[in-house]
Amino acid sequence: MPSQSARHDSHSNSLGPQSNPVKPPRDVNAEPENSRTRNIILFGESGVGKSSLINLIAGRDIAKVSSDVDGCTMTSTRYDTTFGNQGFRIFDTVGLEEPQLGVNDYLTTIEKAYQLIQSVNKAGGAHLLLFCTRGGKITDTMQSNYRLFHEFLCDKKVPLAVVSTDLEGEVRIGNGWERNASNIKKYGIPSVGHACITTVRDDTPGQAEKYAASQKTIQELLMNCALKDNGFRMEVPDWLAMVGRRMMGLVARGTPKPKDIVKVLTQRCGMDPETARKVAGLMREREGEAEGC
Repeated sequence: MPSQSARHDSHSNSLGPQSNPVKPPRDVNAEPENSRTRNIILFGESGVGKSSLINLIAGRDIAKVSSDVDGCTMTSTRYDTTFGNQGFRIFDTVGLEEPQLGVNDYLTTIEKAYQLIQSVNKAGGAHLLLFCTRGGKITDTMQSNYRLFHEFLCDKKVPLAVVSTDLEGEVRIGNGWERNASNIKKYGIPSVGHACITTVRDDTPGQAEKYAASQKTIQELLMNCALKDNGFRMEVPDWLAMVGRRMMGLVARGTPKPKDIVKVLTQRCGMDPETARKVAGLMREREGEAEGC
């Protein structure tokens, strides 16, 4: 069986109802909601193979695989699974498709960020960010995704691991990391661990062995890199204000108007008007000006 590379570096009040709640797909073997399940926020661009990765982790098809799934940034779907007597809750989250946001995209992303924060908090907090890339190639959009999730959403307080897919052509799948590690570091994307895998299942000679070894590799990565105790919780509304303020730096042209932000927070996120106005004001302050930041 080809050897794999899975390295773990040593370091390591709800304001209102979510809009348009959708009942998440459930794994019948998943642990109960109140158990010590580890919550994983999986993110990356469309087409990098996040759904196939989820199925690889679970050992069965629990996520629908599509060649290119469209969706709003930070829209998430939850999948629960268990392996090694440990429950995992994976929030499959849509990343940026371009390095920057338009004003309307910014407003929608604020809504989706609020929903994601609420969902992860309810589940017990975030234990790991899993950054899915294709073949380890780093682009400007991927760098923006790293900043959006690791720096903006989680304030660098949640460990991040990198998984590179689409490496079935490698003689040794782990070789992909060594070749791309310097490129990833050049873009300033530190991680507590990584995995180079394949998510392809076909009749190619040796592919079944690579797939089985890839499953072992990614499962070990999650077991080793996720926080072992309490997950990281984000306090609403202050946390949302910080995320929105930092995201302003990704807006390419124009500036979101306070009244439009307030409208999103009240009508889509269920905030009371007074809190929404306060949060909108904090979002428009420059980074470092807001009290407590």
